[in-house]
Amino acid sequence: MFRGTKIVATLGPASNDLSTLERMISAGVNVVRLNFSHGTADDHIARAALARQAAENVGRTVGILADLQGPKIRVGKFADGAIQLAKGDRFILDAQCELGNQERVGLDYKNLPRDVQTGAVLLLDDGRIVLDVERVDGDEIHTVVRIGGKLSNNKGINQQGGGLSAPALTVKDKQDLKTAVALAADYIAVSFPKSGDDMREARNLVAEANGHALLVAKIERTEAITNLTDILLASDGIMVARGDLAVEVGDAAVPALQKRMIREARLHNKFAITATQMMESMITAPIPTRAEVSDVANAVLDGTDAVMLSAESAAGQYPVETVEAMARVCAEAEKSYVNSLDEELLNREQSQIDQSIAMAALFTAQHIGVKAIAALTQSGSTTQWMSRVDSGVPIYAVTPEESTRRKVSIFRDVFPLKTDAIPTNREAALAQAERALLEHGAVQRGDLLLMTIGEPLGKPGGTNTMLIVRVGEYSR
Repeated sequence: MFRGTKIVATLGPASNDLSTLERMISAGVNVVRLNFSHGTADDHIARAALARQAAENVGRTVGILADLQGPKIRVGKFADGAIQLAKGDRFILDAQCELGNQERVGLDYKNLPRDVQTGAVLLLDDGRIVLDVERVDGDEIHTVVRIGGKLSNNKGINQQGGGLSAPALTVKDKQDLKTAVALAADYIAVSFPKSGDDMREARNLVAEANGHALLVAKIERTEAITNLTDILLASDGIMVARGDLAVEVGDAAVPALQKRMIREARLHNKFAITATQMMESMITAPIPTRAEVSDVANAVLDGTDAVMLSAESAAGQYPVETVEAMARVCAEAEKSYVNSLDEELLNREQSQIDQSIAMAALFTAQHIGVKAIAALTQSGSTTQWMSRVDSGVPIYAVTPEESTRRKVSIFRDVFPLKTDAIPTNREAALAQAERALLEHGAVQRGDLLLMTIGEPLGKPGGTNTMLIVRVGEYSR
């Protein structure tokens, strides 16, 4: 079953053994997510090794996404673990409080009283509890409960409309980033960036740690929407993080924002991951709801590169079945996908030779009916450009570089294909690529195959040649 949209699955207690991981990867997982909000550095290192072992056992390539926690602003702990708030209650968020009670609770982010003003609306526990700010008195935020409910330890706080000043990279994040580099994560996700500067800081930290991970900006703040272009330019991809974003901008605004973010990511040659509650009911149920099927399908039709599972695969009862269901929905939705960016991208002036070759390859593939596109690549950059336009033709990143094969595993319609070191002789290199596609079953003798290479061979980022061949011409 051909499926160009990739699946990201979060690892956790439900997917922490080799057998389950092998079944999940066989079912369609392309990237595994390590959630740095939970667990220790040793936990993440062990899970990364387990995922790579599982991928090797089933003969697949799987990327690893390290997701940093970020400045999650939370209430502190309660003496009794939780309280019940009712509409009209007065309640204080107190930066100096150690253990909360029915009247007040502490804050893990001590600067919150400096960010909040009278009239602000605070949303706790993903918006389940709503507080109106009456006044701010020193370290105390005095509020009136608009919507009540049970409030327990360490629940998150958002301000309606955004405006909280907490930095995107905390001390913990900077240490976790070093762990992510040490375990050779292929992608690192930065939580709550407000501008491109946050992503540039993360990139500098990755470089200082001698890492090469692609950077993913999680768009979950109001400010991130305002500064979306700057963030895109400073990142390699984005995550449409619909949970916290919906709390800040309102849930009704999210579907249109999702479409805009994915569209702009593709226009800027960045990849996009759509996340949060995609198959939430499958935490406890063996089949998804019809609404969840539509949600996943719409993300595919929006042009997302990947869809993501969170608690469904980390802690759910049906991690394998959830991946299988998501894969079916993606494959079916792709049958009716029409890329509205084709004309805009194909007609854009290109500043680099490899970009021009990529666009020429896609235009040609759409018009002469090739069976596959094979990009002989060291860095994978040409396949990323190709993946921005839907040609309806699978794109194979033929490369001996394991890190490149893992890197391209997130790109829509791109499939990593292992080969030996690319020969410096052109004819031998093309023959080797042909054999790899034949052995993989991607093509048959006599099929039309479009190939791209860079000459002189072996130079990263130097794709400058496109060929159309009849399979068997080089691999007789």
